[in-house]
Amino acid sequence: MKKIKVIVNEKPYEVEVGDMSISPFTVVVNGQSYQVTLEGEQVQEVRPVASAPAAPAPRPVAPVPAPAPKPAAAPAASGDVLTAPMPGVILDIAVKPGDKVTVGQQLCALEAMKMKNAIRSPREGTIASVEVQDGQRVNYGEVLFRFS
Repeated sequence: MKKIKVIVNEKPYEVEVGDMSISPFTVVVNGQSYQVTLEGEQVQEVRPVASAPAAPAPRPVAPVPAPAPKPAAAPAASGDVLTAPMPGVILDIAVKPGDKVTVGQQLCALEAMKMKNAIRSPREGTIASVEVQDGQRVNYGEVLFRFS
């Protein structure tokens, strides 16, 4: 990969560009990977390789907004599910079906990028089901818990 430094709106970015002779090719902007397809001189499609939210990128290399799933801080519209706020590995599940929980109570931990993140209840209620198990790898937006 070829490393270049660019400045966009007075903000520096370190960009690594893969082999542009194949399509799509990989571009890494400040550590976030993107798959890029070129059409002539303009970018036709940009999509994140990882589904984690990315830092702001230079203009032609911008992540495509993630579809429907909502992060843990903002559960699905029904309020009956808690989804993964980022991809990672589930650790230390602290509740089981039937447990009553309060707002802010830790339900489990999620290890992402070698950091342990507490996943907390966004509301009071009763756990209807635990959709994951210790050691399970989850994707962004995947359902972790259902409330009754």
